[in-house]
Amino acid sequence: MDHAWLHNLDPIIFRISGELAIRWYGVSYLAGFVLGWLLLRRLAKKGYTPLSTRDVDDLIMSVVVGVIVGGRLGYAVFYDPSLLYTFSKDVPFWELFRVTNGGMASHGGMIGVLIAGWVFRRRFRREHPTIAMPMGHITDLLALAAPVGLGLGRIANFINGELLGKIVAMPGEPGPWWSVRYPQEVLSRHDPGMLMPLEARMSREEALRTLTGSAVETRGFSAAYERVLDQLHRHAGNIDEQLRPLVSARHPSQLYQALAEGLVLGVALWMVCRATKRPGIVSACFLVIYGVLRVVTEVWRLPDAQLAVQRVLGLSRGQWLSVVMVLIGVGLFVYAKAKLRPMQAAPGASV
Repeated sequence: MDHAWLHNLDPIIFRISGELAIRWYGVSYLAGFVLGWLLLRRLAKKGYTPLSTRDVDDLIMSVVVGVIVGGRLGYAVFYDPSLLYTFSKDVPFWELFRVTNGGMASHGGMIGVLIAGWVFRRRFRREHPTIAMPMGHITDLLALAAPVGLGLGRIANFINGELLGKIVAMPGEPGPWWSVRYPQEVLSRHDPGMLMPLEARMSREEALRTLTGSAVETRGFSAAYERVLDQLHRHAGNIDEQLRPLVSARHPSQLYQALAEGLVLGVALWMVCRATKRPGIVSACFLVIYGVLRVVTEVWRLPDAQLAVQRVLGLSRGQWLSVVMVLIGVGLFVYAKAKLRPMQAAPGASV
């Protein structure tokens, strides 16, 4: 008996017109920024940081730009360079700007945040020359706020049915209770069709074409299948029962990473924050812990299918980038312990 859950979540909250819509992906980013902003304002009010609440507002605005620009450019550079030189006749014309279907790299976003923090610190030091403001303190604040956005972003990945996990049961085979069947896999480069025996693959393709109906002739298979997904999201008819035997059961790797990068990372960083006031330590621990968690959780996540070489020495590109983060974090930790002095919190400050 099949116990796997069929993914039927709609990535769109409200459609305004055509492709213009309010999506969970965008809302998750907005919620991450707002919650991070509220957290940093609270730290400012409690005297944990020399920054005022107004300074926090300026810092968050810089971070918003850094995350969006860095995340998108990072995805293009690290995972899909074709976005940099692909243009179309449809809005937004340049594929780099087409973010409605996802395509943000967390490593790129972190680089963007680092640059945003550096720019903010330079401006802050010009405006407040008498206040000591180590760069490590800025990055510590941002590290404490980051897990909220990272966790929400992974939940949005799950709702979108993207960044698929490894297969645990092929189409037609029963899946365990914790696994998920993503109908979106049919349109992805991780579709399991080529892994199936010829007869089973042909039978599956015929069933999919029957499911899409006559719309295939006029719209093409992709557009016709999108209509099927729309019916699934609206819970129309018995589409779910027809789709269930046609898609594989997979690890819900997005939820693994949401738990690791959101809850586990967040709790660990707050424990570190309570134990030390030395600037840079929280940032260093963020790089090390996040990097390790990312290497571990990507064991159950498939590499980006568009990469010509998906694994090097058994590790995906995301894992190798995380290994680099860990090494940088270790170096920063050693430097902060040896060279940086603890900051004095304001009287009565607590976290």
